[in-house]
Amino acid sequence: MYLFAARLIWQLALAVLLLASAHPAQASPVAQTAAGPLYSVEVRGTVTSVSIDYLRRALRVAEASNAQALIITLSTGGGVLRDIRPFAGEIARAEVPVVVYVAPPGTQSGAPGAFLLSSAHISALAPNTSFGSPYPLTQVDAALTEQTRNLVLNSVVDQLRDWNEGRGRDASWVARAVREGAIVTNQQATATSPPAVDLVATNHDELLTLLEGRTVRLEGGQTVRLSTLGSQPEPIEPTLFESLRLALADPTIAFALLILGAIAIYLELASPGTGVFAGIGLVLLLAAGAGLIVLPLRWWGLALLLGGLLLIGAEFVIQSHGALTVTGLALLVVGAFNLVDPVQAPGTGIALWALALVVAGLAIAAAVGVTLALRSRARPVATGREALVGKLAEVRRRLDPRGMVFVEGALWQAISENGTVEPGDWVRVTAVHNLQLIVRPLDSEESQEEPEASTE
Repeated sequence: MYLFAARLIWQLALAVLLLASAHPAQASPVAQTAAGPLYSVEVRGTVTSVSIDYLRRALRVAEASNAQALIITLSTGGGVLRDIRPFAGEIARAEVPVVVYVAPPGTQSGAPGAFLLSSAHISALAPNTSFGSPYPLTQVDAALTEQTRNLVLNSVVDQLRDWNEGRGRDASWVARAVREGAIVTNQQATATSPPAVDLVATNHDELLTLLEGRTVRLEGGQTVRLSTLGSQPEPIEPTLFESLRLALADPTIAFALLILGAIAIYLELASPGTGVFAGIGLVLLLAAGAGLIVLPLRWWGLALLLGGLLLIGAEFVIQSHGALTVTGLALLVVGAFNLVDPVQAPGTGIALWALALVVAGLAIAAAVGVTLALRSRARPVATGREALVGKLAEVRRRLDPRGMVFVEGALWQAISENGTVEPGDWVRVTAVHNLQLIVRPLDSEESQEEPEASTE
């Protein structure tokens, strides 16, 4: 009996040992060495919904290729919070390892860095870089109750803390950054124990060296060991359409296009003609609008900016000896400074050098245009306004009944005696009244004089 029991126990023990040796992975998970391609993508400038669409496409390409990893290089100083946070969640749930690297040295990655570094499987900084913002990382509607606001803030704090602590990183900076605003430098990030970031690498070659052999645990439970030595990351470049959208979404470029469009309209006002300048101006203004629409704008700032442009344009119609131009430039500067909401898009705005350059150029263009307009209108007066009576004039801006005509080398405001006259048609000056010409359309016999008049 005892012999039988001992034999049974021995057989059961042997069976357990055999089963354990047959399924070692269940007892101790073993990391699989990644063998797929290594991809890289770089984001420059302001991170907006356009940038996120580009990054999202890159992540989908990496997942579809079962990539070894996707390296996202952040060379940005600001971004739109409402667009950044959802994508950070996508990084945390990615099916392939995602490395977020703030570079080159000196980059201040702002709010995008705070969210994307936290959600990344591996976070890295170049020397003399930072992440975080002087503004709170979460904008809460002031209309909400205090209890609701705290719930929203706590949810963001908990999310960032879970991401960082889940990857073995320090998260002591999170609460302050979310509620009050905080900037963390690479020295501060590496001074804590554990550090707030995983790696500090001077360049991409050093980053690849430091990534070699590191293990990453994906959300699905799979553990991957990176093998990056000797690998050359394959860049995922933006398409032509994406490049255009990325350029337009830059607030500095959008502002410059807005100003150039306004200048084209001013040229049309100063010298009415075929409408070419007006068409160019309209295209530029539409392009500027396409860029500005993805940014969180302060509408009163936009109103000041547009009001300033309108006042400058009015100078070409209502001569104020520069008063409208000066006032318009002042409104334009104030509006440009307050165009983008710094709370919803920390670190985002129009570059100061671009603002100074554009304002100076606009002031010079306005001064030259007004001066030329004044000279052209004053020139006929020196020889006597009455000398224009009887002259043929070409319509430059539609007479309905008011418009503009070109006569004796100068533009004049004109009033048609009868009927509407289209641009390109010819009229005869019948009188001069308060620097305005009174004109009438040519009859059939007078129309034969047009070729002669066009050569004057």
